[in-house]
Amino acid sequence: MTVSDVPATNAPGSQVFSESELSYLASQRLGRLATVAPDNSPQNSPVGFQVRPDGIVEVYGYNLGASRKFRNVAATGVVSLVVDDIASVDPWKVRGVEIRGTAEAVTDIEPPQSWLSHEVIRIHPRRVLSWGLDPDSEGLRARTVAAGA
Repeated sequence: MTVSDVPATNAPGSQVFSESELSYLASQRLGRLATVAPDNSPQNSPVGFQVRPDGIVEVYGYNLGASRKFRNVAATGVVSLVVDDIASVDPWKVRGVEIRGTAEAVTDIEPPQSWLSHEVIRIHPRRVLSWGLDPDSEGLRARTVAAGA
């Protein structure tokens, strides 16, 4: 697998995700959110998510504020969200997006659905990796996202 590392960072006001990444993320319902606890132990949880127009990724939940992932984000602010699937087994084709960045644990928000709790994890992407999304591009694509983009 080759790596295509785009050296230029996104300028403020530019898109955080490519069109193919946005399309793929919109088609998926579940991702895995990795967080780091204050004692540096990792935790990984399946989560639902949505991407805002400004590129911030939001994670909601039924009782999010009481979860370990919410407490970890509040304590360390370090996250990685992986959204992937198997597009085909013959031929073998996997695809996905990994979003690394900082996150904030926000309380007292109005959730998009009435059954969700009033907390959200907001992920600010700093590194985006994607694979298998563009038939014209083989391998892994990786780029750094400028702060404030």
